[in-house]
Amino acid sequence: MSEMSTDKNIEFIARKLGLQEWQVENTIRLLDDGSTIPFISRYRKEMTGSLDEVKLMNIKEEYERLKELAKRREAIIKSIEEQEKMTPELREKIDAALTMSELEDVYLPYKPKRRTRALLPEKKDLSHWLSLL
Repeated sequence: MSEMSTDKNIEFIARKLGLQEWQVENTIRLLDDGSTIPFISRYRKEMTGSLDEVKLMNIKEEYERLKELAKRREAIIKSIEEQEKMTPELREKIDAALTMSELEDVYLPYKPKRRTRALLPEKKDLSHWLSLL
């Protein structure tokens, strides 16, 4: 994740969970370095402002959700750009989505249709008839 989106995520998580940004930032840094929640709550109290395991777990879950959302957002942007259908308004809607379901709702009209084996003969047959016209 880029530094800007990480800063935005830290701010969002802090606001959502009612914590200070420095608490969230330090917790995320410790988690990214491989520290476990029990270790952080017991031995890194000074870095988190003595957050308990429940609050640390809430930070971790929210941070992981936002990382997954960012990955999906990038895949959706790539897909729509490949279709050459991206507009500034659409990009704004994609960037503003805060949940996976909001993101998928924006993407739905642009989601490529699945091509199944059952549809292939129909398309061939249709093209055959169209060529006769």
